[in-house]
Amino acid sequence: MKAQLVSDAHAQLGEGPLWDVRTGELLWVDILACTVHRYDPSSGADRQFDAGSYVGAVVPRGAAGYALAVAEGFAVATDDGDVTLLARVGHDDAVRMNDGACDSCGRFWAGSMRLDEAAGGGSLYRLDADHSVATVCHGVSISNGIGWSPDDALLYYVDTPTRAVDVFDFDPGSGTATNRRRLFEVEGPGEPDGLIVDREGCLWIALWGGGCVRRHEPGGALVEVVEVPASYTTKAAFGGPDLTDLYITTAAGPEPHAGGLFLVEPGVAGTPAPAYAG
Repeated sequence: MKAQLVSDAHAQLGEGPLWDVRTGELLWVDILACTVHRYDPSSGADRQFDAGSYVGAVVPRGAAGYALAVAEGFAVATDDGDVTLLARVGHDDAVRMNDGACDSCGRFWAGSMRLDEAAGGGSLYRLDADHSVATVCHGVSISNGIGWSPDDALLYYVDTPTRAVDVFDFDPGSGTATNRRRLFEVEGPGEPDGLIVDREGCLWIALWGGGCVRRHEPGGALVEVVEVPASYTTKAAFGGPDLTDLYITTAAGPEPHAGGLFLVEPGVAGTPAPAYAG
């Protein structure tokens, strides 16, 4: 399959697409440009607001507006784009937040990385509904894909330089993730970046430097490849009324439409993205 361009955004580092079921918009971020985007497929309009700092992820907020993973930690934003810092995670200015997502109970998970991408300089965090922050694990290099199995028993996780997908046992009641272990290696081209899980339990992994998104069974078997005309693919998200459209964000590169937003209809559906409960 081949993805088609739907918004020639020329993002520096497009990331974190997520379908907002409340508005029928695709949320995504340009990390280095410090902007949050709201793409309306019915009109083609792509509205945006300034997050005030590097922004690694955006999710809907149950109380209205949005929750963000920003440079210092976690923030909230109104529908009009007014941003308020909610919780610092305690790292210095040489570290920023990166990819994130909410679990089924509305906890916001996001990780960090050093600006110089030095090994082991990041962590994975969980923001609870009461605005408290828990550190899930240290020693992460480039925290990326976070997703859950359809039965909520497993949390999938990507630390990009490991070139692999790890898995935790997950308890949705307490929000604890334990027994981290290697699930499968991700062969090139490129390195694993963002990750999502479809309704059938398969993992869709964007390959940074590989110009594609690949669908894997949980055991690692490759099922499908979506080719993207931009080398630096970052993450995918299911959207549209039936969650059967697969949107893909990309970063700047040598191709004419690098940094654009792409779309393909893969023949499978995703699940609704939970909102932050705090």
